[in-house]
Amino acid sequence: MTDLARIKAQARKDAFARRKAAFDVAGPGCAGHLSEVLAGYRGVPLAGYAAMRTEIDPLPALEEAAAHGPVGMPVIMGKAQPLKFRDWTPGCEMIAGEFGAAIPARGDWLEPQILIVPLLAFDWRGGRLGYGGGFYDRTLERLRAAGPVLAIGFAFAAQETESLPTEPIDQPLDLIVTEQGILEPRAAAKIS
Repeated sequence: MTDLARIKAQARKDAFARRKAAFDVAGPGCAGHLSEVLAGYRGVPLAGYAAMRTEIDPLPALEEAAAHGPVGMPVIMGKAQPLKFRDWTPGCEMIAGEFGAAIPARGDWLEPQILIVPLLAFDWRGGRLGYGGGFYDRTLERLRAAGPVLAIGFAFAAQETESLPTEPIDQPLDLIVTEQGILEPRAAAKIS
């Protein structure tokens, strides 16, 4: 294991603990600021995620967004591959996908222009620490090569850290939304 891999493994362990502590005290209404951001992009194809374990839950904001345009959920296609996104609507049948993540049982594929990204930790520069599979980094790289994409990290405020161990392949976030507010670490992608 390289030094960077050891540093990232420790950062993930610490981030899991911070996220769990935030999750344990979180009440309802954590997605209010996410709804506020998405309201400015009505009708733009977006993808979120179905929260698992101690992730902050974006579903209330996704349900609202689905009333105005297409919403997708990520599907893992295989190791070291970008994610694909299947159409999702509130109440649709969900099944267990890879790693236990809930995915729509059926539906068309969609290309999002807004991607709501789960994470373990973030920093003020837009750095993101994920689970280590690189799925979102590969996906954002592919989507950004095709056109503008707004990457929104959704997390508890307690998941912020001073700095993260990053590599050149790590894709930055354009916005970070927490239960406490909206952070803009760098110029956001322009989506119309």
